[in-house]
Amino acid sequence: MTLFYILLFSVLGSIGAVSLAAVVLIIPGKWSDQFVPLLVNYAIGTLLGAALLGMIPHAVEHLPAHTVMFFVLFGIIAFYILESFMLWRHCHQKDCPVHSAAGSLILIGDAFHNFVDGILIASTFMVSISAGLVASLAVIAHEIPQEVGDFSILLHSGYSRSKAFFYNALSSSTTIIGALLGYFMITEIKQIAPYMLCISAASFLYIALADLIPSRRQKRDLRALVVELILIAAGVLTIWLFHRH
Repeated sequence: MTLFYILLFSVLGSIGAVSLAAVVLIIPGKWSDQFVPLLVNYAIGTLLGAALLGMIPHAVEHLPAHTVMFFVLFGIIAFYILESFMLWRHCHQKDCPVHSAAGSLILIGDAFHNFVDGILIASTFMVSISAGLVASLAVIAHEIPQEVGDFSILLHSGYSRSKAFFYNALSSSTTIIGALLGYFMITEIKQIAPYMLCISAASFLYIALADLIPSRRQKRDLRALVVELILIAAGVLTIWLFHRH
């Protein structure tokens, strides 16, 4: 049953996210430009909630607290190094420095990122179903706005809409590969699952704090800030409810 959940949510977090992103792109530009930032704000809440309310507490149940925090710190530094080589960084706006990279580089980077997401989904489900559901929801929530940004990059790089969808779906399918490898590796050595939870938490914290939140830093009125905070809180609340029930 665990394998079923892993496959289901790795598909939802990969091909499902690409399909939903494609639907968003069909929306007229004005509405799309307003909708994507809302998804980003909600994703911030789900990522922070999953890391701080789900993954780290679960890891502490199996490892000493100082060991958990060491591996979380290690993961954050590792993702910073990956970002420096443009293998992890992804953008959620139409105009950003990442868009200057070639479309092929974006696809390679996303394939790597999605592969790691698959491993993270598998590792959390191996700890518990509730932990897996929380992690998967956070992955899906941040993958949709990411894929919207990726579509924009590919279209700006000269890809047609059909080719952009095909290659984006192809790079996203590595989530399933990572999930399968993660499952069969972890069933052989289950003791690594708590450590993978720490790395999962590190990746979610890094994406939220180093990628998504900085992208929202711009001059805006109080009303816009309140809306952002409400959406972030909604993301955290969603994770809390999933974790509690």
